[in-house]
Amino acid sequence: MDTSPALLAIIGLLLALWTAGAVWVMLRATGREQKSVASRKAAQRLSRMIEEGPAIPMLVRADGRIEAPDRLARWIGLEKVPDYLSELAGADGRGLSEDQVEELTRYVRRTQKTARPFRMAITVSPGSGKSLAMQGTLADSAVSPGGAALIWVFDFSESEAELTQLREEAARAREDFGALVGLIEAAPMPMWFRGADMHLRLVNKAYVAAVGAESADQVVADQIDLVETVNGRTAAQVAQQAADRRQPIERIVSATIDRARRTMRVTDLPLVGEGIAGYAVDIEEMEEQAREFRAFREAQRSMLDQLSIGVAQFDSAHRMTFANQPFHRVFSLPPGVVNDRTTFQHMLLIARENGRIPEVRDFPAWRNELAEWFQHDEPHEEAWSLSDSTHLRIVAQPLPDGGLVMIAEDRTEQLALSATRDTLLRTRTATFDSLFEALAVFAPDGHLELWNRGFPGAWGIDPEALDGHPQAEDLLNAVAKNLSDPSAISRINQVIRAATLDRKKSDGRVELADGRTLDFTGVPLPDGNGMLTVLDVTASRQAEEALRERNRALEEADAVMTRFLANMSYEFRTPLTSIGGFAELLTSGIAGDLTPTAKEYAQAISLSVGKLTEQVENVLDLSQSEAGLMPLRKTKLELMPFVTQIVRKQEDRILEGGLTLDLRGDPGKTITADPQQLRRAISQLLDNAINGTPRGGRILIDIGRKRGETKIVISDNGRGMSQHELARALEGIRMSADGKGIERRHGLGIPLARQLVEAHGGTLEIHSRKNGGTTASITLP
Repeated sequence: MDTSPALLAIIGLLLALWTAGAVWVMLRATGREQKSVASRKAAQRLSRMIEEGPAIPMLVRADGRIEAPDRLARWIGLEKVPDYLSELAGADGRGLSEDQVEELTRYVRRTQKTARPFRMAITVSPGSGKSLAMQGTLADSAVSPGGAALIWVFDFSESEAELTQLREEAARAREDFGALVGLIEAAPMPMWFRGADMHLRLVNKAYVAAVGAESADQVVADQIDLVETVNGRTAAQVAQQAADRRQPIERIVSATIDRARRTMRVTDLPLVGEGIAGYAVDIEEMEEQAREFRAFREAQRSMLDQLSIGVAQFDSAHRMTFANQPFHRVFSLPPGVVNDRTTFQHMLLIARENGRIPEVRDFPAWRNELAEWFQHDEPHEEAWSLSDSTHLRIVAQPLPDGGLVMIAEDRTEQLALSATRDTLLRTRTATFDSLFEALAVFAPDGHLELWNRGFPGAWGIDPEALDGHPQAEDLLNAVAKNLSDPSAISRINQVIRAATLDRKKSDGRVELADGRTLDFTGVPLPDGNGMLTVLDVTASRQAEEALRERNRALEEADAVMTRFLANMSYEFRTPLTSIGGFAELLTSGIAGDLTPTAKEYAQAISLSVGKLTEQVENVLDLSQSEAGLMPLRKTKLELMPFVTQIVRKQEDRILEGGLTLDLRGDPGKTITADPQQLRRAISQLLDNAINGTPRGGRILIDIGRKRGETKIVISDNGRGMSQHELARALEGIRMSADGKGIERRHGLGIPLARQLVEAHGGTLEIHSRKNGGTTASITLP
């Protein structure tokens, strides 16, 4: 079928329209698609921005349903976001707590009803550890119609931690500041603070008390300075100087504290900010101690100079700071060696040059070893032997400050004395062993220290028993077995105890079972020990017993002689008195007149009786004097008249012999003596002088006093006697060798006179020379 052109044109036009419509639809669809893609991308971008944003939105509808990103679930510690607000509190303790959910629900309902916004902060359970801030408002109708609440949740965990830390630091700073203020206020030293203008702004109580103000406000108001102006600079000027230098300034000044001048160490300290802090420390006591220390050091060094031991001090830099005079002498140090340049090693070098250190092979190494003394913790001691036989004892004492005290003691003499002591000890031991007596020395604790070889033999014990130096009790137990009376051992124990503990000397005597007798004596020794000496007195005791027997016999003989003398005194004098009496009667003519020859016989009898009576009295007096039986009746005598009477009785003989007698002396001299016995003594000496002086001779009697004693001297220029004749004259009569008779030696005058003078407590001295005269001197007390 043929198609008309019109139809074709219409069909073409329809197809063109269709094609155009299709193209337009396609273009529009493409535009919408592009818009949709752009919208999706914008939504994704916005969603991503919300996901990455610091806040998470949560939409709470009126029925309690919630809409929120999954990130909110992680913040509150849940696996996913729940459907309802009440489900934010997990059943297993995760999520929010019941109280937090209840509080959030209350705020949300109030916002939904009143459109009032709210803010709250919560801390999620420990499982999450998040600190969340919530800001809630009523949601826009375009977001959610129907009165929903939109809550923005912010994570401020880091900020909260920082805030917590800041709060803690602020609280700690407040506490520290309060403690610092309290400490400064309670500080015993004055403290203050100056502002940038160098005016006082703050002072503590010690400052107020130091300046004598009533309060800190008064000090600040009046700007009362503690420190006075020194060298033209006030305290504020010094503080300004410290601020300009940005360095502390410390100075020692004097200040008036509590009305007394005290030495203060003042410090001005610039602070980081504006201002100057200051404090003052009272160092008066420290300064006083420093002065006392210096005085003590000077006194100590002065004392060390008086010691015989050398002492030197070195400081921590090994410099010699002191050396006393003995130290100079020991090491031959020159004067002025104590200075900052003389070190320990230098001192050793000087001593080496003077030969005052030991000879060593490597002197530098040896000197370095000695320098290590400064590093030791304990004292070090050495013995040095020098080439000149000097022995030194060296003691190195380290000091806490790193210095050293070196002590040098010359022990040469001590070692020599020690050697001498050892020799003396050996000599003592040898001497002890050679003594006849048995000796033992006991210590105060009672043990035996020393004994000689005769000691165990004296007690009859084994010498080996003493090798262990036994105690006195053990030794006495062994000795007790050898005593005749074992109980007598207590006396020995008491003697040992008295010598060692009581320091008293005592003695005793014991008898052994073998018949020996021992005398023992305990003597305290100067070293605190006690010495027991033992002597075998068996033989002397036997001799003593014999002497006692003989003494008893002599006493009996003396009693017999006494009775004999008493009887002879009566038996001799009675007949002589009778004979003399009868001769006088015959001479007087009672029996009749006598012839001249008979009268001469009678007179001769009377003269002989007188002489015999005198000799008998002399013999009896001499016997009584020798026997100690001479009776004395002492009275006070004037010596010159007494001697004059004696001379007057011999006047006829003196004149008949053609002699001259001189009597000299003090007329007032008096003594106390027996007149009869003293007269006989002087008469005997005067009679011997008359008999021994030829015609024309001279006799002198001198009475004097010398050194409180009375002296009567009778001298002559007669024939005199030789020494042999004088000795025989002094002996007079003596008992015969067999003790049965009497020997007559040279008359009784001189012996009797000597006995009579000695009976008065005086002495008689006779000096004679052949043809040179005789001098008899009587000395009376």
